[in-house]
Amino acid sequence: MTAVQADRGLLVRRGLLLNYATALYNGLEALIALGAGLAAGSVALVGFGIDSVIELSASAAALWRLHTDADHARRERNERVTLRLVGASFLALALYVAVDAVRALAARAPPGESVVGLALAAVSLVVMPLLARAKRGVAVGLGSGALVAETRQTMICTYLSAILLGGLGLNAAMGWWWADPLAALGMVPFIAYEGVEALRGRDACGCGEMAAPGTAGARCDVDRGNGVHTG
Repeated sequence: MTAVQADRGLLVRRGLLLNYATALYNGLEALIALGAGLAAGSVALVGFGIDSVIELSASAAALWRLHTDADHARRERNERVTLRLVGASFLALALYVAVDAVRALAARAPPGESVVGLALAAVSLVVMPLLARAKRGVAVGLGSGALVAETRQTMICTYLSAILLGGLGLNAAMGWWWADPLAALGMVPFIAYEGVEALRGRDACGCGEMAAPGTAGARCDVDRGNGVHTG
């Protein structure tokens, strides 16, 4: 085994560990958010729970991609398939959030206060960026646009956490019932854009068309986190 292969194997093992941790956290997050959201009648909180379920599917796709990394032929094929699976999960999330938010705004139904939802959003606001940054380092090291796209979905969970926290907080403090679905609706264009880009075969670095896995052109500047090519 060469030094390059050994380094790649180490990155793959780290990626597997991080994605299993993400899947575990998202599973717990989904259960808590859906339960608290249904109890409080919160569109944003239920949408946050659905996002967690969709993130589970993205993590599963990433795990599948990582498990076949040693086989170069399968790696290239699975790279393309994984990128499109992640893109489809982005669009599924955008559609769900949009429909439920519009329905809540039309019904003018105020959500109940949710201390559990506020606490969950605050915790996710801390946990998700840490996981996303660590997974991005692995994705860039492997030169995988598909895995970088999956880290973007993890970061979207962070953005949704911030919006959820603001929406629930405004409803609890000011009685602004519309802040909850409006906050959820505000994320739709961003989520849909990410989904379309992934389905078109573009990596989530903003580097243009997805380069062949493992090539210099597939690498992005992870230290700056700005998605600029280093090769």
